Amino acid sequence: MKVHILAFGITKDIVGGSTFEFQIEEGSNVGQLKKHLQQQYPAFEDLASLAIAVNSEYASEELVIKAADEIVLIPPVSGG
Repeated sequence: MKVHILAFGITKDIVGGSTFEFQIEEGSNVGQLKKHLQQQYPAFEDLASLAIAVNSEYASEELVIKAADEIVLIPPVSGG
Protein backbone atom coordinates (compact mmCIF):
# COMPACT_ATOMS: atom_id res chain seq x y z
CA MET A 1 0.00 0.00 0.00
CA LYS A 2 1.10 3.58 -0.53
CA VAL A 3 1.38 5.87 2.45
CA HIS A 4 1.72 9.64 2.40
CA ILE A 5 4.58 10.95 4.57
CA LEU A 6 5.42 14.47 5.74
CA ALA A 7 9.09 15.23 6.43
CA PHE A 8 10.58 18.01 8.55
CA GLY A 9 14.08 19.31 9.24
CA ILE A 10 16.93 17.09 8.08
CA THR A 11 14.50 14.35 7.02
CA LYS A 12 13.16 16.74 4.37
CA ASP A 13 16.69 17.13 2.99
CA ILE A 14 17.27 13.37 3.01
CA VAL A 15 14.13 12.52 1.02
CA GLY A 16 14.30 15.60 -1.21
CA GLY A 17 11.06 17.30 -0.22
CA SER A 18 8.52 17.94 2.49
CA THR A 19 6.05 15.29 1.30
CA PHE A 20 6.43 11.98 -0.46
CA GLU A 21 4.69 8.67 -0.99
CA PHE A 22 6.24 5.42 0.14
CA GLN A 23 5.25 1.85 -0.65
CA ILE A 24 4.95 -0.59 2.27
CA GLU A 25 3.25 -3.93 2.74
CA GLU A 26 -0.29 -4.03 4.11
CA GLY A 27 -0.13 -4.59 7.86
CA SER A 28 3.33 -3.02 8.29
CA ASN A 29 4.11 -1.34 11.60
CA VAL A 30 6.13 1.78 12.43
CA GLY A 31 9.29 -0.23 13.15
CA GLN A 32 9.09 -1.90 9.74
CA LEU A 33 8.53 1.48 8.09
CA LYS A 34 11.70 2.82 9.76
CA LYS A 35 13.70 -0.14 8.46
CA HIS A 36 12.37 0.33 4.92
CA LEU A 37 13.15 4.05 5.05
CA GLN A 38 16.72 3.28 6.17
CA GLN A 39 17.12 0.86 3.27
CA GLN A 40 15.80 3.38 0.74
CA TYR A 41 17.56 6.39 2.34
CA PRO A 42 20.73 5.20 4.16
CA ALA A 43 21.29 8.69 5.63
CA PHE A 44 18.49 7.94 8.11
CA GLU A 45 20.86 5.50 9.84
CA ASP A 46 23.15 8.45 10.72
CA LEU A 47 20.43 10.24 12.72
CA ALA A 48 20.77 10.00 16.49
CA SER A 49 17.04 9.46 16.73
CA LEU A 50 14.03 9.56 14.46
CA ALA A 51 10.53 9.81 15.84
CA ILE A 52 7.48 8.98 13.79
CA ALA A 53 4.06 10.44 14.50
CA VAL A 54 0.91 8.82 13.17
CA ASN A 55 -2.27 10.89 13.15
CA SER A 56 -0.68 13.65 15.28
CA GLU A 57 0.60 11.34 18.04
CA TYR A 58 4.04 9.87 18.60
CA ALA A 59 3.85 6.25 17.51
CA SER A 60 5.34 3.13 19.06
CA GLU A 61 7.32 0.74 16.87
CA GLU A 62 4.47 -1.79 17.08
CA LEU A 63 1.70 0.50 15.81
CA VAL A 64 0.21 -0.92 12.57
CA ILE A 65 -0.03 1.66 9.79
CA LYS A 66 -3.18 2.09 7.71
CA ALA A 67 -3.30 3.63 4.23
CA ALA A 68 -5.24 6.71 5.37
CA ASP A 69 -2.90 7.51 8.29
CA GLU A 70 -1.00 10.79 8.37
CA ILE A 71 2.65 9.91 8.94
CA VAL A 72 5.18 12.52 10.01
CA LEU A 73 8.96 12.09 10.29
CA ILE A 74 10.32 14.04 13.26
CA PRO A 75 14.11 14.39 13.22
CA PRO A 76 16.26 14.83 16.32
CA VAL A 77 16.17 18.40 17.64
CA SER A 78 18.76 20.35 19.51
CA GLY A 79 18.77 23.70 21.12
CA GLY A 80 19.87 25.63 24.06
